[in-house]
Amino acid sequence: MVISDKQKKILALLADGEFHSGTELSDALGESRSAVWKQMNGLAELGLQHSAVSGRGYRLDKPLELLAQLEIYEAVNDQARALISSFEIHDQIDSTNNYLVERSHNNAPSGSICFSEYQTAGKGRRGRQWVSPYGSNIYLSILWHFQQGPAAISGLSLAIGVAVIRALKQHHVNDIGLKWPNDIYSQGKKLGGILVEVSGETDGPCSAIIGLGLNLYLPETEAETITQAWTDLSKITGENKLSRNKLAGTLLNHLLPVIAEYEGVGIKAYLDEWRDYDCLKGEAATLFIAQQQFEGIVQGIDDNGMLLIKRVDGNVQTFASGEVSFSGSAR
Repeated sequence: MVISDKQKKILALLADGEFHSGTELSDALGESRSAVWKQMNGLAELGLQHSAVSGRGYRLDKPLELLAQLEIYEAVNDQARALISSFEIHDQIDSTNNYLVERSHNNAPSGSICFSEYQTAGKGRRGRQWVSPYGSNIYLSILWHFQQGPAAISGLSLAIGVAVIRALKQHHVNDIGLKWPNDIYSQGKKLGGILVEVSGETDGPCSAIIGLGLNLYLPETEAETITQAWTDLSKITGENKLSRNKLAGTLLNHLLPVIAEYEGVGIKAYLDEWRDYDCLKGEAATLFIAQQQFEGIVQGIDDNGMLLIKRVDGNVQTFASGEVSFSGSAR
């Protein structure tokens, strides 16, 4: 669905979560009250539920904190700000990763940042769609160019996971961990995901688009298509007071330095911390690679960031890629 300018005006008024009369909205839009009613009905398609009460008007079921560059920048420190070359916030986009892939083809520089309020085709792993309701979560992508080829940035998604955990802990979000290779988890449920897309020469310069989707508040109606256990920060913290703009700034503070230094330090600089947050180790799990399945007990990761699984026969196998699902309790 395309967000109209009229709907954006309505959302700016309704973002406070208070009632606004049909007359007030009608005057703001320069439209009839029946036209306002039609625009309000369209908001549900964006994942924005609202109430309409006779004599009081319209109110969103949950207040919105829309992304604002100035407010995000207030939370960005000097080190991170120096690494930003361009900064964009979109009302809607097919995918923040797709957008920066296109920009990278047009020689966009390292440090290009893209946020969006809404994604029509958000990208998860293995071609899945990332559920992306309007104004509720973090949809962020960062473009960075590396000189030594893809092999030099192997394990980058694990380091990004560490950076995300650091940012969340700064906001006093606890009981969170990392699920190999690129998921943020809490109490066995997915909180966020990382998608790193690399293109370029095998042994020469390459570009990476680092995408992050993080659930702050995910309406149940929007989550109906999600096939795995999920959670959001409002459930973890028990409140809805975590500022999207402040969190967005904190994420940039942690993500950008990790990305900028990664080619020089590699995964080894983050191994110990990643292992501290590993929520798979000791768990019975199944690893899926194409049509194959490998069952066993996860033994953690090796010094190259690869997954270790102890099979039924007692042998420990190493895996560089795949998708892991919990399949039982730890043994």
